[in-house]
Amino acid sequence: MPGDPSKSLSPEDILVGGQAVIEGVMMRTPYAYAVAVRRADGSLEVKKEGVRRLSQMWKPLSWPVLRGFAVLLQSLVLGLRSLNFSFSAAMADADPAAAERARTKRGDSEWFPVVLSIGGAAAVAVLLFILAPLGIATWLKGYFAAVHNWVVFNLVDGVIRLVFFLGYILLISRMRDIRRVFEYHGAEHKVVYTWEAAEDLTVENARRKSRLHPRCGTSFLMFVMAVSIVVFSLFKFHAFWAIFLSRVVLVPLISGLSYEIIRLSAPRCQRGAFRILVSPGLLLQRITTAEPSDDQLEVAIHALREALELDSRKAREAAAA
Repeated sequence: MPGDPSKSLSPEDILVGGQAVIEGVMMRTPYAYAVAVRRADGSLEVKKEGVRRLSQMWKPLSWPVLRGFAVLLQSLVLGLRSLNFSFSAAMADADPAAAERARTKRGDSEWFPVVLSIGGAAAVAVLLFILAPLGIATWLKGYFAAVHNWVVFNLVDGVIRLVFFLGYILLISRMRDIRRVFEYHGAEHKVVYTWEAAEDLTVENARRKSRLHPRCGTSFLMFVMAVSIVVFSLFKFHAFWAIFLSRVVLVPLISGLSYEIIRLSAPRCQRGAFRILVSPGLLLQRITTAEPSDDQLEVAIHALREALELDSRKAREAAAA
């Protein structure tokens, strides 16, 4: 393909990732991201922007563990911005007048809905995956003497948190609209695999790839669940409020450690202990991904090509600065 940016770049040079959105895919490269969304008329609408590397803002953000939490925060912001863009496109297809009124009301700024979404998501996560499991584990101490042991208490708390997480995934997987997102999730993985195999970014090549990827956010969350049990067991408190507060404060450390583990295990996922390590996340991806159509693969490929094109330009600008 003439002018295809993927011809001048290689997987060794650029690590790519992505996220499924409403009727589309976001693809992320070190210096850029692009979102491609399929509109109701069959056309593709694209949003792409440069991304500043976190280590350029503050050198310690490139250090192990610290970089994990920083990457998580940046990915969350980019992901919510991408979701907001795809939601606006879907809303415009469903009700153009309402979409225009909403756009006029909020102006050109998209930061308010992103900040609001982050705040809401954080509140729900704390309530559902920290406060509720901790409350149940504390309640169980009154009925089972073994739960008074600090290690057992944290193991019970972790199992409850995992049950809540799996229940949440299973619940949303039954929603028709979410199934569509899961299909785009599968398309994103297949196209990333195609890039990592240094093959041409075509539907034919992507179709043959697996929809399960070891660097997926689903796998990352599984690592978070496991690592949290170990980390929480290292810091012992007695008062309920102190235990709860410690769990919130330790989230950056847990996410940073989980990032390092998945970064280490992903390239070695077919070998020995690493294969066992990534298997729970890959198993869960059988729920959070679905086989995509060729149309959906086309969207993911378009998003990656747009991101690669902008990344190449932004990388040259960064090198010249």
